[in-house]
Amino acid sequence: QMQFVASGGGLVQPGESLRVSCDASGFTLDRYSIGWFRQAPGKEREGVSCISSSGLSTYYADSVKGRFIISRDNAKNTAYLQMNSLKPEDTAVYYCATDLGIHGDSRWACPLRRESVEVWGQGTLVTVSS
Repeated sequence: QMQFVASGGGLVQPGESLRVSCDASGFTLDRYSIGWFRQAPGKEREGVSCISSSGLSTYYADSVKGRFIISRDNAKNTAYLQMNSLKPEDTAVYYCATDLGIHGDSRWACPLRRESVEVWGQGTLVTVSS
């Protein structure tokens, strides 16, 4: 069974950093783009970041650009989202995902469209509060 297990969420103060991880099982990540989405209470799930299969192409939503860094380690079958200078509005459940498309580093690699996602992680809660 293809699945992601997300981890690393927690409670931090504004301005602090946190790294969330996403481990894949049941399949290998190295052919697929990986996206991070988030969903805040009462809001729709939104795309935050994306990385192509090789890592050469990345995407960031305007709200996180310059603060978040996406990366991947294909040898470990894991993706990461380093979140710096966190703000209260970053509070959300964070999900990793893939559409299982073979996009390489083409312009189709990122961002992932929510409606095209085939595999979702279970989510990890990030709370930014003083």
